[in-house]
Amino acid sequence: MRYQFVDCRWELGNPLRGRELYLAGHIPGASFLDVDTDLSDLSVPDAGRHPLPSAEEFAAAAGRAGIGAGVHVVAYGNLGGPERLWWLLRHFGHDDCAVLRGGIESWAGELHAGEEEIEPALFVPRERSGDTIDAQEIARRLADPSLALVDARVPGRWRGEPNEADELPGRIPGAANAPWNEPLPQLPEGELVAYCGSGVTACVTLHRASLAGREGRLYPGSWSEWSQRRLPLERG
Repeated sequence: MRYQFVDCRWELGNPLRGRELYLAGHIPGASFLDVDTDLSDLSVPDAGRHPLPSAEEFAAAAGRAGIGAGVHVVAYGNLGGPERLWWLLRHFGHDDCAVLRGGIESWAGELHAGEEEIEPALFVPRERSGDTIDAQEIARRLADPSLALVDARVPGRWRGEPNEADELPGRIPGAANAPWNEPLPQLPEGELVAYCGSGVTACVTLHRASLAGREGRLYPGSWSEWSQRRLPLERG
């Protein structure tokens, strides 16, 4: 088993910032995957701000990052980037993955600047089913008490207060709040479904739930898709 650190730092609204931080200093030997270009497919229309990449696109990115059979991935970063990689790896059949708690700030060793010579690997995707949910199913099940819907956005956005990120503030009716940047609260019972603004920080909630022994499904389009479709919402 070989270990591969992967830097997933990024900044919403500043697409170049992640690579800038990587080049300035990263864990030695770490590769870099960009949330916008590697862990999403922004060309997909009407699917929220961070649509999921296809199996082929993700396999190519993972292979460039040195991820393949016999490789245990340790992802680190911020704003849900490493958890997004963790989720995608499992979604495409690669369970040998973990998230470095505390990010790069928890790394006690030296850092390297500049590019790394990453040996490419062959990543063979084996896409899973049943770990995502779409807007149509959620809308159909809004009154279903077995659906445990949680919103990973910060409390103000969950309450529907005006903010810069959400063009139309609000939340999916019935969604509980499990802010990605706070300790995991007691989650409602039922079939766990997590969403956020665009399907990135919701992976933080799903990662924490998984560590606690509970699996859930991701709504990839999240609020950016739901609100664009003008589906039911609530505030307050």
